[in-house]
Amino acid sequence: MSDHNDVGRLALPFLAPAVIFMTVTLAIPSVFTLVVSFTSWSGPGDELSWVGLRNYVGLWSSNAFRTSFLNTFVMLVVGGLGVFLVVFASLIGLRAMRGAAFVRSAVFVPVIISPIAIGVAFGFLLNPNGGVNQLLHALSLDGLRRAWLSPDVVFQVIIVGLIWSVSGYYLAIVATGVDQIPPYLYEEAELAGASKVQQFWMITLPLSWESLSVAIVLWIISSMKTFEIVIAFVGSQSVPPVQARTAAVQQYLATTGGTDGNPQLAYASAIGIVLFLLTSVLVILVRRILRRDKVELS
Repeated sequence: MSDHNDVGRLALPFLAPAVIFMTVTLAIPSVFTLVVSFTSWSGPGDELSWVGLRNYVGLWSSNAFRTSFLNTFVMLVVGGLGVFLVVFASLIGLRAMRGAAFVRSAVFVPVIISPIAIGVAFGFLLNPNGGVNQLLHALSLDGLRRAWLSPDVVFQVIIVGLIWSVSGYYLAIVATGVDQIPPYLYEEAELAGASKVQQFWMITLPLSWESLSVAIVLWIISSMKTFEIVIAFVGSQSVPPVQARTAAVQQYLATTGGTDGNPQLAYASAIGIVLFLLTSVLVILVRRILRRDKVELS
């Protein structure tokens, strides 16, 4: 008992700076954000006045927030399916392939490119006279030409761009687990006549489950606060159209005032609290669903 107390006293000076830093930069701002979400406050210089749950009720009566909230979930589910489909296909196709390391590095390249640069590149390709429509015209597929960045289509295009830009990141995470699998397991599976898809489901997936779980949790957290790539795709417009907004973009517009220039920091705080709680619940649920006993190799 005395030894534990001694260790605690010795550790305290080392832990204190981190605890103070996290309290000042995270805990206090988080509590302040929670308090502000129950008030009417436009920002510094304005007086805080308590309004209870009015901001939260206002969220659900706002068509812009409901649309952005639905878009966020569509991005979470559809984007996630796309990302992990790319990851799984890459793991199946690249295993034992010559030059697999190079291909994996090439898939990772979009991760290190600025989202603004990606948005500009896609804007160049997808504008009415851009590369995509010109290619469709050259292939006599004029019926497929369209205004890809119009409000009715831009959100689907953003999801495709997001899948393209982040898949390499999640492939790198899952591949760290796959790289630890002994090669002899695949050799024995091939001798037994298992196809590459069967090898993936029976060997790769179970033995890389931990790294896959981490990748899924990171995707949930990241997709729930998607912001940069939306701004990058619709940056030429003063305010992103409602059809293209995510909840994080809606929070940004509430913070800055959007088109009318009237900040609503209390309303933005309520959006932040909703996103935080929802993300936390999703992460806990997914962690419980994905929990598996660790596979031990003899």
